[in-house]
Amino acid sequence: MQRCPVHVARNVLAKVPQKLKQKVADNLRSICYASRREKALAFSTRFSEQWQKELPSAVKCLQNSRDSCLTFCAFPEEEWISLRTTNVIERLNKEFRRRTKPMEIVAGEHACYTLLAFISIKMEIYWRSNPVGKVRFNLPSLRKLIEGNFTQES
Repeated sequence: MQRCPVHVARNVLAKVPQKLKQKVADNLRSICYASRREKALAFSTRFSEQWQKELPSAVKCLQNSRDSCLTFCAFPEEEWISLRTTNVIERLNKEFRRRTKPMEIVAGEHACYTLLAFISIKMEIYWRSNPVGKVRFNLPSLRKLIEGNFTQES
């Protein structure tokens, strides 16, 4: 499971006194934006050693989320910029809630799946025509991963 580095950093920084927030934030950035997974793990170890005595709850919070925050490292480096954040997933979930919350009753499980599929397709079409930021048009490694798993054969 992928966790957004920004949200992990916010959770860690919530456990840090104001006077140390900038230093800790700089250390967290070096972990999440390291050029290789090995470097990120080394920065994480250094973070734990540096802050364990002073901020044990912040260190524990980071240790609990570190691996899920670095999930994107399993993919080719040129795709990291698109995979590092979970904004696209969060946006889709927000759209699901926005569309389903006003509905008091859904006419069955199939109707709910149809509605969610429609919302997903509509968002996909929008994203393809209006790419956000530096999101790559094709993520080859993801395309290989999902090919055949999420397409319906007739």
